[in-house]
Amino acid sequence: MKVLVSLFAVVPLPGDIPLPLPLPEWLLVFLLVVSFLLHILFVNLMLGGTILALWAEIKGLKEPGYDGLAREIAATITVNKSLAVVIGVAPLLVINALYTLYFYTANSLTGTMWIAIVPFVGTAFLLLYFHKYTWDRYRSKKAFHIFILALALLVFLFVPLIFLTNINLMLFPEKWGTIRGFFSAMWLANVIPRYLHFLCASLAVSGLFLFGYMRRQRYPFTGRCPGLNRARVLKNWYRLAFFASLLQLAFGPLNFFTLPWRAVTWGLAYIVLSGLVFATGALILLYKEINGPEGRLGRYFYAIALLLSITVLFMGTGRHLYRAIALSAHQKKVLEKTGPYQAK
Repeated sequence: MKVLVSLFAVVPLPGDIPLPLPLPEWLLVFLLVVSFLLHILFVNLMLGGTILALWAEIKGLKEPGYDGLAREIAATITVNKSLAVVIGVAPLLVINALYTLYFYTANSLTGTMWIAIVPFVGTAFLLLYFHKYTWDRYRSKKAFHIFILALALLVFLFVPLIFLTNINLMLFPEKWGTIRGFFSAMWLANVIPRYLHFLCASLAVSGLFLFGYMRRQRYPFTGRCPGLNRARVLKNWYRLAFFASLLQLAFGPLNFFTLPWRAVTWGLAYIVLSGLVFATGALILLYKEINGPEGRLGRYFYAIALLLSITVLFMGTGRHLYRAIALSAHQKKVLEKTGPYQAK
């Protein structure tokens, strides 16, 4: 209690916006968690696909079959990009409605970089389309073609860092007075661990997605990736999903333990541990697939996808619970100040 009293002596307490919520709060919370998880799924696929397409195209300089693989991966990126953008509107609107004061303040404190997201993303999208539709034109100028995709990847790696920095900053009003732009906010606790957690998730999800995409019976793998062994490529996608998920066992706890402890509760710990149980089950099945016979490859695919989906649902719920607890005391103080203001 003494800590909170001293904290609120220096933390800004602005009045809230005296407007009713457009929907019941519980429904907005539900929409926020679900729509954000759907949005981040396609962001993961967009970023992970760009990383893997770049890797495959570079590898294709010596092994032509990988050039075809890179082209196939690149074809999925623009689709996943469009879905990420469209679905991303929902969580952006909901978080603005639920946490107007906090989200707006964080964006204001990193204003220049936050506004720069628009030209950054627009530039990356143009680079992606240029890369996708000039594959044959620049077949003899591979270095330039690869350079275009690398530029798009650099933007895609930076933009999520801006989002994560702002989402993190909104949770800690006590830090608002010390922030001097984006880069000072970026070094607050939990930003980098959460970013590493996000990168690993992008690779894990992309590996699992590409396995499902290329294992379909009607998919003409041989014609599009000549010279490559389909079963070997599929197992490599599984290996990527396995090792990226395994790394999450390190980055996940790092992400959790770098959170300021004032909002960590046993309920939150139980949610995180429950997600870990399902993730462990998925890892066991992935290991069996990787070391199993090629003829039965994919027998646990849907079970793995389900277990990882449940894991993500637990993690998304836990993240919102932490946000609600972290801001509750400050929200109470803001409400106390807003009441007399409205009365006047």
